[in-house]
Amino acid sequence: MPITPFLNGEQFDQETRRVLGVALEMTCIALRTGDCDDGVRQAIASKIIEFAKAGERNPDILCEEVLKDIRGPQVEAARFRDASKASIGSTTSPRADQSRPPPLPA
Repeated sequence: MPITPFLNGEQFDQETRRVLGVALEMTCIALRTGDCDDGVRQAIASKIIEFAKAGERNPDILCEEVLKDIRGPQVEAARFRDASKASIGSTTSPRADQSRPPPLPA
């Protein structure tokens, strides 16, 4: 997928543009964006360009870094939610040993 329409004046050599396009396509596939509008692609491309300006040229790493950046808030929210459930569960459970299941009723 060409990244050229999303460069907004940023200058990269032809090979780098090709690599960034590969990273864009990989990221869109990973996010299952399908036929999303250009605003979504522009946001993804901007993240890729940001990492490329910092020197990264590996499309796999560019894709992974963008995915981490996009999913970061979701992952943190899930960790918080899981920690909250664990703390609630530990205050309501009288068992000291959480590694063993409770005995079955007779």
